[in-house]
Amino acid sequence: MVVHQPAAAGANGTEKATLGPTATPGSAPADIDKDVPREECGLFGVWAPGEEVAKITFYGIYALQHRGQEAAGIAVGDGRKVVVYKDLGLVSQVFDEQVLSSLRGHVAVGHTRYSTTGSGKWENAQPTFRTTAAGSGLVLGHNGNLVNTAELLSRAVELGAVGTGGAADMAATTDSDLVCGLLAHAAADLTIEQAALDLLPTVRGGFSLVFSDESTLYAARDPQGVRPLCLGRLERGWVIASETAALDIVGASFVREIEPGELLAIDSDGLRSSRFASPDPKGCLFEYVYLARPDTTISGRSVHATRVEIGRKLAAEHPVEADLVIPVPESGTPAAIGYAQASGIPYGQGLVKNSYVGRTFIQPSQTIRQLGIRLKLNPLREVIRGKRLVVVDDSIVRGNTQRALVRMLREAGALEVHVRIASPPVRWPCFYGIDFASRAELIANGVDIDGVRRSVGADTLGYVSLENLVAASEQPRTRLCAACFDGEYPIALPSDEMLGKNLLEAWDADVSGTAGPAEPVVPSSYGAQDAVQRP
Repeated sequence: MVVHQPAAAGANGTEKATLGPTATPGSAPADIDKDVPREECGLFGVWAPGEEVAKITFYGIYALQHRGQEAAGIAVGDGRKVVVYKDLGLVSQVFDEQVLSSLRGHVAVGHTRYSTTGSGKWENAQPTFRTTAAGSGLVLGHNGNLVNTAELLSRAVELGAVGTGGAADMAATTDSDLVCGLLAHAAADLTIEQAALDLLPTVRGGFSLVFSDESTLYAARDPQGVRPLCLGRLERGWVIASETAALDIVGASFVREIEPGELLAIDSDGLRSSRFASPDPKGCLFEYVYLARPDTTISGRSVHATRVEIGRKLAAEHPVEADLVIPVPESGTPAAIGYAQASGIPYGQGLVKNSYVGRTFIQPSQTIRQLGIRLKLNPLREVIRGKRLVVVDDSIVRGNTQRALVRMLREAGALEVHVRIASPPVRWPCFYGIDFASRAELIANGVDIDGVRRSVGADTLGYVSLENLVAASEQPRTRLCAACFDGEYPIALPSDEMLGKNLLEAWDADVSGTAGPAEPVVPSSYGAQDAVQRP
């Protein structure tokens, strides 16, 4: 197991985190099915003196496991030191009772990760750790993706927040670690709170942050509020979480969402709120479609209720004569319920999902890879045989899953397969925290809906319109980001060569002289130029 353990105490009594002796960093777990949207991560923070904050955080990030399955970590501060424990894998794989009992303190930050910047190596697991010039520990978790990473990196090198020695100076290669480094550097002459108020206005992109030193918990959200973040109340403290469902799990009451452009600080003096930027809300519409748990509430609207309403509107937009409505579980289930309610077609379970398929540290063989979707979904033949099916899914990214699914249903005896999608066609990549494919890989890019239908082999195909999706969310269109659907990016993007998931790894290899990834930045396939120069 990999662990940050306390080492020799600093001048002010703060113990600095170092890599534990058992560390054996390895590669990220393999992903059997990549043909779905991937969120970057889930955030959780607790300030609660007298409570077992590590265990509360464990349950919090366990509730947010769907937001990231690549790595998990918890940092705990006790007023004197900060200890970080993190590793590759699921929350249940990384932590056990013994580890959690050893993490004692009153403030904690938790994180589940899926990488949208930087590779899936151990160093990129979060919370990331830095030491300020004053000797204080600083830990940070980030959900989102920055678009001015190159600019921030240049400033960090100039200031000495990161060196020019490549891997020796910056083992982590994420925008999250870069922000943590800049924050720690600025905290040499300022409080962390003031350093954050100075730094955050210069950070562009989608970001929700939860960070802490030994004593104080902080939370911040970008001026557009692209990624979600909320505040909850415990009997003896406060909780920060990516989703309200995580508050429910730990018994915290929902207080409010962190406002776009807001910085919160929580310590023994209470809760303080500051503005570092004027709010210009542009919440991610895809949170309603797929990313958030159905039992989460966003902007006062139940995600489950939104998805059911999407299904109703989908039935009105794309009716068809059929015998049975079935979902692609689990994310397609609420919309399928809504479709059945509005259409009058019976709802049923036609597919059984293997809940244990996902990320694994066992590299799948080619034979297993060829099984594809059959590892994840299996048809109930007695239910679908001889039926005309309406199959409801949340989205189509590359189309591989739907193509294999349609084929499997026909082989199981379905007479007709009518595919209905609870989102508009995904035609543009995301630069704010979802690891969408490049435009070249998106099946709806440059192809009309009938072309997609032919590609996946469905009898008919219907997407919900953007207008109806927005209406189902009950949010004003002006307060939503729908860039993956319409190409309208609310946060300006830099030039093509300044974007890319592995931008920092390219820099790391360049300055250290070490062999980096074969092609760390491939602008033509990543899609930034398409987005910047959109017709």
